[in-house]
Amino acid sequence: MSTSSFTTNPVALNDLLARCESGEMQLPDFQRSWVWDEDRIKSLIASISRGFPVGAIMTLQVGGGVEFKPRMIEGAPPAKESAEALLLDGQQRLTSMYQVAFRKEVVHTVTPKKKKVDRYFYIDMKKSLDPNVSREEAIVGVPADKIIRADFGRSVLMDLTSLENEIKAEMFPVNLVMDSDDWLSAFDEFYFKDEFEIRNPKNVLKKSFKNEILDVFKTYAIPVIALDKSTSKEAVCVVFEKVNTGGKPLDAFELITAIYAADGHELRKDWYGDSQTVGRAKRFTNTYKVHQSEPGILSEVGNTDFLQVISLFHTRDRRSAAAGEGKVGKELPAISANRAALLSVPLDVYKRYEGLAEIGFTRAAQFLRMLHVFRPYDLPYQSQVVPLAAILAELGDDWDTSATREKISQWYWNGVFGELYGSSTETRIAKDFVEVVEWVKGIGDVPATITDSTFRADRLLTMRMRLSAAYKGVNALLMNEGALDFRTGKRFEYTLFFDESVDIHHIFPQKWCEDNKIEKKIYDSIINKTPISSKTNRMIGGAAPSAYLEAIENKKLIESREVLDHALRTHLIDVELLRADNFAEFMKQRQLALISLIEKATGKAVYQDGIDESGDYEDDEIV
Repeated sequence: MSTSSFTTNPVALNDLLARCESGEMQLPDFQRSWVWDEDRIKSLIASISRGFPVGAIMTLQVGGGVEFKPRMIEGAPPAKESAEALLLDGQQRLTSMYQVAFRKEVVHTVTPKKKKVDRYFYIDMKKSLDPNVSREEAIVGVPADKIIRADFGRSVLMDLTSLENEIKAEMFPVNLVMDSDDWLSAFDEFYFKDEFEIRNPKNVLKKSFKNEILDVFKTYAIPVIALDKSTSKEAVCVVFEKVNTGGKPLDAFELITAIYAADGHELRKDWYGDSQTVGRAKRFTNTYKVHQSEPGILSEVGNTDFLQVISLFHTRDRRSAAAGEGKVGKELPAISANRAALLSVPLDVYKRYEGLAEIGFTRAAQFLRMLHVFRPYDLPYQSQVVPLAAILAELGDDWDTSATREKISQWYWNGVFGELYGSSTETRIAKDFVEVVEWVKGIGDVPATITDSTFRADRLLTMRMRLSAAYKGVNALLMNEGALDFRTGKRFEYTLFFDESVDIHHIFPQKWCEDNKIEKKIYDSIINKTPISSKTNRMIGGAAPSAYLEAIENKKLIESREVLDHALRTHLIDVELLRADNFAEFMKQRQLALISLIEKATGKAVYQDGIDESGDYEDDEIV
């Protein structure tokens, strides 16, 4: 944003509040509701009454390329004028002052503990002029009936229900600070009906209060940073996120919601639905949902994830059109899913691609299910679902052929075991969208995500928690390769996975390892873990493998010893080593077996220089 695209000038608070009243200044519809509590309002009133700075506000001139749907400041009447500026920053401060200092109605606010209350605000005249009393103490919030009670409402401390009572209590209403003449005249009439005395203490109080408090309000000015109409959508989003440090940062979805609302489209309704329609978010949550307590694999897909897929189609189309016009090299617009690209998606493009994008995510859920990734909890990378959905949408029905699924699976597992989707994913998302589609169609080279991916054998030793995408990947690969439950001999397919509460558990139990003085950093790695049902895991307990395997056989929980051994081998376990409780050799053998499993999935060799034949492993955890 160039230096000429904004100005900074002080504007009288009274003028700003009048502009809020008339509608000349309004809020963009994406701004959240006013939420300040009673104590913060008192603090703001106190600061302004002392002439202290309360920070600048920021406005955006309407009529440019950023067309947001406007709405009035909370509590303001219907607009008398068309909005000339939208308030981007300072909503809470300006709305608070509008509510308490300009409107003449009760203020609906909350206590610091978030209890809803109705308040009128007053300034204790004497306390406000006493240098030994904090100004916050001089600001008083009173109930809607203007009576302050004590003793659980049985006694009245102060009654401010009439002008005369306000004057006698020397409590000035904050909603008159900008229009105080009539109240001050009534004050004079009450105390000086017969003879006006300049030196009368009441007159001194009134005059001092006017000069030191009321005049400060009337002359108080707030710096206004005014962005002109040439300001871009991206700049508005960046600016808002920089200044909105006190709350949840504004995201692209909220900005686009406001942009589309100006054309009459309810983007929020598309995503969240309403009483008559089911929104896309709920449809995603219910995709492949088996149990009420278990959300579908798409339940963590966010609204900006969805917009990213549409952005990929939009920017792809723009690039294709530019190429058709003969543009080359840097003249071609980039295919992108970054925030700037999202903000540039027109409403007609959104409508054109929203259905296809949803199909893409539904196919992604189906694809992940094929790979035995059933829950968001087990998803290696949420961010990788975005390019996956875009790729599957772009490929159409051809995605569900054996050859295509094999290629997409190879790309997916390289992203997981190369741990390439952990950060700074926007560029990779766009590259994968282009490169995987072209590679599948036979018109492009192997995608960079596959060529860039590397996996070291010693990484298996340091994978101990679900923070690692590769840790989750190993679990899914084992089930995908046909792992069977030790106790039942059943394969972990979709329904059984949830019915049996399958999760990652130790093969050599934790208690046995600790009893045998094996370090946690060794026994807790993914090498000593595998998918096991909750019932089987409870039966295993803390016993030695030889003992719990014998118990399974003796209780006739599985058909035969041979069937049990077969089930163990589907987990890439050396049966003889496990039955002999040979932990050290078991770990070496299974590490090699898991390496082969990962090599099969990624189609790439694993660097095996990290294997320590002594079994003395270094702690090099990467999460």
